[in-house]
Amino acid sequence: MQVTLSIRTFRLICLAAMLTPGLSLSPCAAAQSDPGWTLEATQVDPASYAGITLANGMIGILSAPQPFRTTQTLLAGAYASRGPGEVHKILTSFSFLDLDLHVDGVQVDQLTEVRNFRQALDMRRAVFTTSFDYADKLDVRYTLRALRQMPHTAMVEVTLSARKAVAISARSRLEPSQMIEQVERLESDLPLDHASPVRRKFFAARGTAVGGKLEVAAAQTIAFDAAPGAAPEVRRGPDGLRFNRTLDAGTSFRFAIVGSTISSAQSSDVLNAARRLTLAALLQGPDELVAGHERAWADLWKSDIVIEGDDAAQRDVRSMLYHLYSFAREGSGYSIAPMGLSRDGYNGHIFWDAELWMFPPLLVLRPELAREMLDYRFARLEAAERNARAFGYRGALFPWESIETGEEDTPLEALSGILQHHISADVGIAAWNYYRVTRDRAWLRERGFPLIRATADFWASRVTRTGPGRYDIRGVMGADEFAVRVDNNAFTNGAAIANLEAATKAAKVLGVAPDPGWEEVRRNIPILRFPDGVTREHASYDGEVIKQADVNLLAFPLGLVSDPAAVRRDLDYYASRISPHGPAMTRSILAILYQRLGMAAEALAMYRQGYVPNQHPPFGVLTETARSANPYFATGAGGNLQTMLFGFGGLDITDRGIVQRSSTLPPGWRSLTMTGVGPEKRSYSVR
Repeated sequence: MQVTLSIRTFRLICLAAMLTPGLSLSPCAAAQSDPGWTLEATQVDPASYAGITLANGMIGILSAPQPFRTTQTLLAGAYASRGPGEVHKILTSFSFLDLDLHVDGVQVDQLTEVRNFRQALDMRRAVFTTSFDYADKLDVRYTLRALRQMPHTAMVEVTLSARKAVAISARSRLEPSQMIEQVERLESDLPLDHASPVRRKFFAARGTAVGGKLEVAAAQTIAFDAAPGAAPEVRRGPDGLRFNRTLDAGTSFRFAIVGSTISSAQSSDVLNAARRLTLAALLQGPDELVAGHERAWADLWKSDIVIEGDDAAQRDVRSMLYHLYSFAREGSGYSIAPMGLSRDGYNGHIFWDAELWMFPPLLVLRPELAREMLDYRFARLEAAERNARAFGYRGALFPWESIETGEEDTPLEALSGILQHHISADVGIAAWNYYRVTRDRAWLRERGFPLIRATADFWASRVTRTGPGRYDIRGVMGADEFAVRVDNNAFTNGAAIANLEAATKAAKVLGVAPDPGWEEVRRNIPILRFPDGVTREHASYDGEVIKQADVNLLAFPLGLVSDPAAVRRDLDYYASRISPHGPAMTRSILAILYQRLGMAAEALAMYRQGYVPNQHPPFGVLTETARSANPYFATGAGGNLQTMLFGFGGLDITDRGIVQRSSTLPPGWRSLTMTGVGPEKRSYSVR
């Protein structure tokens, strides 16, 4: 039986969405072209292709330039290594949504065989669509979703519209990545319901991640837009499922591959879990899965940044928000790696990138997602305390590169794993800021204060008393990673000061007596300066090129330098000394400072310099630097979103919560509106 794509189903979804209380965006509205919500490629060069990531905070699927292919599937919270002493890497799981499509016996797998090849991401609905014409026979359209409401499940929907009578053969693929060994493939028949004789085939695979510590599994099935008895017969293929179909000219056929993947980091029986999740998705059906996915994303987009007067800036900001939302998940207990779930860059480890760069915009727009990043640290507090003791300190020393155990996993050749101790202050400051925004005293008592207290205790033991009223912090690497093993680094000292101050304030909020040593040390940690008043980056700094912002972080986000003249002195001095090949987020900080000094045009120019050269074709995804090839750089997105919120938007996180200071817009912008801000979901505008 040949069926047409169900317009009635689409209209029912639209109607249900419009009638749902509080739902501001419907699939009908999203279907209309809107450049502020769409990233589109009409010309694709496989040799120069940085793909789009479809993610839901648990799985991340990277698009490919070839028809019916994905590049990889990453699993959050799962790491594997090839042996003792080897660095752990985030797990690349099975690819379970790929497809081989044959038309009249010829496989469709090369761009040279198709016309009008187009790929587009609808960021509002978090759906990636590929469409093309195959010869003069077939119009093809397929959509990929990492289902937001089902963290381990994803779906690809395929619609084939015949121009001529054709014979179709489709074969799903379920293939392990190079990180999975000892693969066992299994087929099963499961009933759609107890009363029906119709059974549906499932294909599953289970394997062991390299190193032998993790199991991982995936399962898939095929759903049809047809009555169960009229659906094609599905059989097992060598690496998946297959079916055949003939289409008459002028008819369409629709089907979907639904699948799930999970590791033993999340389940004790991975094969059972993958199959059950896939069966549950099949029983819901593609239309309900799409509707649930779009409801979840519509809720996320209630927290948005809306720019009037600059369409390119609007699209780019939405892309940054889309990726941060995609990489975070409420209830997961996971944080965000520098590349999110797009790539295994930096091995998928958790750095200061999480607390200093990605956490603040999520804290302002989606506090429930920001909390997961702190819950990740709280769950690993004991490991951080063991790490501090191993170095001879008190309190908690969080690892520079954290894996699922909370242990240090920085490659040994990188001294940052031994010297970048400011990570602990970054965690403590983030915990205090979460309380300042949410005023959640119960959370502060149970989780926040233990983090703040333990990191403050670390600094009280980390300093070296060098004389009356003087506590130095020696032998560190600060934010500027060109300066290795220096004394009294500006950012490290400033972050320690802010961490110790937060501990005293948090103790007073809870009615707990603060450790008097915190205040004693805080008041006597030096911030060094040159004779002309410019802040000196560290004790031996003498004007050399720096990798990224360090001193300027004292003004924002630490707030330790507030006098405009002092801010300007440091800004003028260090802006000219930043390496042109440093990471993207530096210029987002400089843009905030220019904006707060009333220099809106300079702020916009600096903001654009921080990311426009780093956009890669065909979708403009961000890399860490203009010369690197490691998209998507979620850290840079976090920094640029901070420019929008805390620079142009005028927002600030204070002891009184989120406040808005006076701000002016860049030339050409008519308005900037931030919606769904904070726990109260307020809106703020600059016009």
